Amino acid sequence: MLKRTATLLWRALAVVCIVAGLVGVLLPVVPTVPFLLAAAWAAGRGWPELEARMLAHPRYGPPIVRWRERGAVPRRAKWFACVGMACSGALVWLTPLPLWFKVALPSVLLCVGIWLCSRPDE
Repeated sequence: MLKRTATLLWRALAVVCIVAGLVGVLLPVVPTVPFLLAAAWAAGRGWPELEARMLAHPRYGPPIVRWRERGAVPRRAKWFACVGMACSGALVWLTPLPLWFKVALPSVLLCVGIWLCSRPDE
């Protein structure tokens, strides 16, 4: 019973991540590949058939495989992500949000950008 529940939860997480990835295909602001990486990870724990289909996908399979093998991120994706995070961090200063948030968000984005740029290129 517990194993079946865990399998269903992994499958549900995989489906939610795939749906979020599909939203990313339609909306350029939402990333696609990170959600598909998470979906493949979850599918690998509860839905091996779906994981195999994702890895075999002609467009999205290779980035998942490269990430799993080397933690590689394409240079173009790094640039887009860093520019997007820089714009978001700058735009937050134009909003009426509290000062702590105006400092915290760009700080987190900077840390993510540094980590992302430290990943190997494809």
